[in-house]
Amino acid sequence: QVQLVESGGGLVQAGGSLRLSCTASGSTIYIIAMGWFRQAPGKERELVTSIRWSNGNTYYDESVKGRFTISRNIRAPSVYLQMNSLKTEDTAIYYCAAQLQGRDKYGSWGQGTQVTVSS
Repeated sequence: QVQLVESGGGLVQAGGSLRLSCTASGSTIYIIAMGWFRQAPGKERELVTSIRWSNGNTYYDESVKGRFTISRNIRAPSVYLQMNSLKTEDTAIYYCAAQLQGRDKYGSWGQGTQVTVSS
């Protein structure tokens, strides 16, 4: 089992930046990927970006390409989300998640951190 703790959310004006952090503990040697999801009010949770633990390959949803950057520190182990040029539609609860060996889905989740972008 892996435990995840996020930090770094908050309130920012449109066009501003925020950096989210997520630190993993527990059976971290089994992590094969980590991702950031978000859930806006009245909407389903969606994958925003992810990173493969072994080679650093990344995925970005079209809505955040060119604005968000995911990175990792394997030794920590932590994953980060740098969010630039924020838009009001980025307002959501952001969740860190981990996919472990032998699993085809993200099964470990953080508690979530609120990101609010004002106009």
